[in-house]
Amino acid sequence: MNPIRKASPADLALLLFVAIIWAMAFIAIKIAVPEVGPLWLAAIRVGIGALVLAPYAIYRGMALPSSSRMWTLIIAMAILNVVIPFFLISWAELTIDAGVTSLLMGVGPFLALVSGHFFTNDDKINTRKAIGVLFGFVGVLTVVGADALSHMGDSNILGQLAALGGSLCYVTAGVLIRKIDMPPTRLAFLALLIGTVILFPVALLFADPISAMPSSNAMMALIFLGVLPTGVAYIIRFYLINKVGYSTFSMSINLIPVFGIFLGFLILGEPLRPQILIALALVLIGLFIAKSGGPKGEKIDKEAVS
Repeated sequence: MNPIRKASPADLALLLFVAIIWAMAFIAIKIAVPEVGPLWLAAIRVGIGALVLAPYAIYRGMALPSSSRMWTLIIAMAILNVVIPFFLISWAELTIDAGVTSLLMGVGPFLALVSGHFFTNDDKINTRKAIGVLFGFVGVLTVVGADALSHMGDSNILGQLAALGGSLCYVTAGVLIRKIDMPPTRLAFLALLIGTVILFPVALLFADPISAMPSSNAMMALIFLGVLPTGVAYIIRFYLINKVGYSTFSMSINLIPVFGIFLGFLILGEPLRPQILIALALVLIGLFIAKSGGPKGEKIDKEAVS
């Protein structure tokens, strides 16, 4: 398992960038999923992401796993990191709103702390990490508000469970990623390629055919989902998990609802409530505390990012 190090300012900048991209992904999913359905959305998104990464992965030299154990790890990681969560989150957003989805995805850092503590040797729970996650989760609750919690037992329970399931899949995959010794770009491409091979046949067999050409807004949303949240963000995700550990990387999950509401204000004209600014401060404090509690380590190896 690759050793991790304390997060650098550059790592934190990448965490913010990923959070913004994934916050925008919730908006894109909302636009596209009613027209194409969750299975086709997941398949198309993964297929586009694989195409985006293919030229660079091939240029760098696609070294395939040399053992059945490594193939098993990579296939399991692809299923848990791509296939299942992409479908579950898309399906969930058919029935629950973005605020509740963000809240449910915000439990990821708690799950990450537990999984990192029990399944890795160098990503253990400590006081600073626990306090940092607590600040972040309080920030998430501040953004979403008590109203979301009061509706978590209604008829949308299956959608809520689906979002929680997607978060759990990401956490489990995060543990597996650290056991795979492969440069992030090529690992991301291989995961998306495996996801494409699985999702397209499943969509052909079980999803209703897309009866009409999606609208221009839906097409733009699909392209965006494939290129940025899937292709580019997955390179950064794999890189950061290997360098700073999943529990530190998962701090970015707390930022998703904050940026989601800011983007709603900027793009859709939604109200910018005072508690959003309070939440942003809490989340950033949590990131700082968690960062100061991470392991010390070496500088970034430039070759490792490729």
